[in-house]
Amino acid sequence: MYNNVIEDCLMTSSFRFGGLTALLLTGLTMSPILSDAQVVGDEAELGRLQSKAEDAIGNDDADGAAMMMGRAALLAAQLSKRETGWKTAFRKGQEALFRSQEHTYRAMALFRRAGGQLPASSGVCGSLALGHTTLTHVSDGKEPSPQDTRLLEEAKRLQESADNWNQVIVSLVAEYQCP
Repeated sequence: MYNNVIEDCLMTSSFRFGGLTALLLTGLTMSPILSDAQVVGDEAELGRLQSKAEDAIGNDDADGAAMMMGRAALLAAQLSKRETGWKTAFRKGQEALFRSQEHTYRAMALFRRAGGQLPASSGVCGSLALGHTTLTHVSDGKEPSPQDTRLLEEAKRLQESADNWNQVIVSLVAEYQCP
């Protein structure tokens, strides 16, 4: 019985070592492929950060949501520097939307930390105003050519998201009784 336990441990260790070696070798041989796919990975990271922010706000964690949207805005800014043409303007629009969401979530967190007393403090209202101002930069970019329907759809979704977020900000301003 004791020998079987030792044999199982040794076999498990050898499988771990073999698996680790295989992963390492695969990583070394696939590294050029991974670097070419970096933009796809960054786009997936943007989606992951947005999803984590939604989860955080769903769990009543406005600070966590603000942090995730801040990271998403930073990533969008980095992507805008790597891309050219219309995609640069699109990424800058994404950055503006994400910054607006970050400011709004920070305002929500500050309001909660202040005890939720109405009317909200000037700091909360200032953060909402900053979020609203930042949101106006979403539509600063130029439109893509009408031939590229995929880019038109992305631009349309971004503008719809900005319009929806504007409604969120307006409702929070009213709810928090900001001047």
